Amino acid sequence: MAEPETQSEKRPEFVIITGLSGSGKGTVLRVFEDLDYYTVDNLPVDLIPKFIELCRSSDNIERAAIVVDIREGEALQRFPALRQEIADEADSQLLFLEATDETLQRRFSETRRPHPVRDAPGVPEGVSAERKMLEPIRQMADVVVDTSKYNIHDLRRFIVERFAGENAPALLVSVESFGFKHGAPSDADLLFDVRFLPNPHYLPGGAQLTGHDRKVIEYIRSFPQADEFIERTSELLTYLLPHYATEGKSYLTIGIGCTGGRHRSVFISEEIARRLETAGFPVKLVHRHLHRTVA
Repeated sequence: MAEPETQSEKRPEFVIITGLSGSGKGTVLRVFEDLDYYTVDNLPVDLIPKFIELCRSSDNIERAAIVVDIREGEALQRFPALRQEIADEADSQLLFLEATDETLQRRFSETRRPHPVRDAPGVPEGVSAERKMLEPIRQMADVVVDTSKYNIHDLRRFIVERFAGENAPALLVSVESFGFKHGAPSDADLLFDVRFLPNPHYLPGGAQLTGHDRKVIEYIRSFPQADEFIERTSELLTYLLPHYATEGKSYLTIGIGCTGGRHRSVFISEEIARRLETAGFPVKLVHRHLHRTVA
C-alpha cells in the first residue's frame, strides 16, 4: 500500500499562463478557475517559488494557475531562470498565448486600451516589441496557442479539453422554486411560470400545506396538464443543457414560479430536478420561499 504523500513530497499541478497582451490570458485564467484551480493574475515573478511552497504546504490547494506577463516589466527577464526551479517543485506546464498582429491590433482598438509596452508610440510597435521580449519564454512553452482562430467559447472549449479532458466538470444545474409575489430570482437563466395550474392554496387547510404534502401533490396531479408540463419541460431542458455546456456555460439556474412559492412551484421543481438527475445532470434544488410565513 502506498505511503501517504507528505507536505514536502507534495507536487501540486501548476499552470503558468503567459503570452502577448490581448491574446486572451484573462479569459483562459477564468476557465482554469471554473476547473477548480486556485488562480492568481499578475503574480510577481520573484514570488512564484514562495507561492509554490505555499501550495505544497496547503491542504486546500491541489492545483493552481497563474498569469505572468509583460506587466512585470524588467523582472520578467528573470522568469526563464526560474523555470527549472518551478519544474523541480511542481508538476508544471507553461502555456503561451499569442495571436496575429492584425488580431491583436483589432482587439486593442475594440477595447480602447493602451498597449502595456509604455514607451511604444502605438499598438503595432507595442505588439512588435512585446513579441521580441517574450520570445525566450515562448521557446520554453509546453503549449503554444494562437487564439486568432478562436472566439471566447471555442477557446474555453480548447482549454477544458486540453487540461481537463474526461475530468471536465459537468454543467451544474440549479432548479429553484419561488413565488412571484416575493420576486423572481435575478440570477435565473430560464424562467417557467406554473400559475396556469389550479392553486392548492384554496383547498381546505391548503394555506398551511406545501408542495411536499401528499394532499397538495394529489390535487396538482389530478390535472393532466401538470404531468404534461413536467414531461415536456424536462424533455426541453434535457435537449438544451448539453448545448449550453458546449457554448462554455458552467452553471445554469432554472427558476420555476407560482404565486407564493410554496405549493405548485415546489412540487414541479422537485419533479423536474428528479428527471434531470436521471438524465445525468448534477442538480442543486433550492426552494426560495417555501418557508415564508403564511398570512
